[in-house]
Amino acid sequence: MVVLSSVIGNFSLTWGLRREGQLLSLSPLPYIEALFNPWVALGASLLIVWLLSHMALLSWADLSYVLPVTSTGYVLAALLGRIFLHEAISNWRWAGIVLIMLGVALVARTAPHKSGAMQ
Repeated sequence: MVVLSSVIGNFSLTWGLRREGQLLSLSPLPYIEALFNPWVALGASLLIVWLLSHMALLSWADLSYVLPVTSTGYVLAALLGRIFLHEAISNWRWAGIVLIMLGVALVARTAPHKSGAMQ
């Protein structure tokens, strides 16, 4: 839930905002108007879901486990950006993504420590 809501939420937000054009304004009005774009609204809603599910996850598992494991979203975000947004991803970026996945694999080999209240 955490990974998918983050990836799809950020993708939707990007997709919708690119159709709105550049929002370089000191006034909040263009940003508020952009929220009425269905893609932007979907993205913002999914990012709220991400925040709530991320909070729930952090309430029972260690931060040092949660963040590396949820970083698989970076790989999915890069793939969505490449396929649907036609973003150029350099070899260095792909190398970084591979390193992230290696880190995820290492962290995933350990069980999450279920933490209670701080003592």
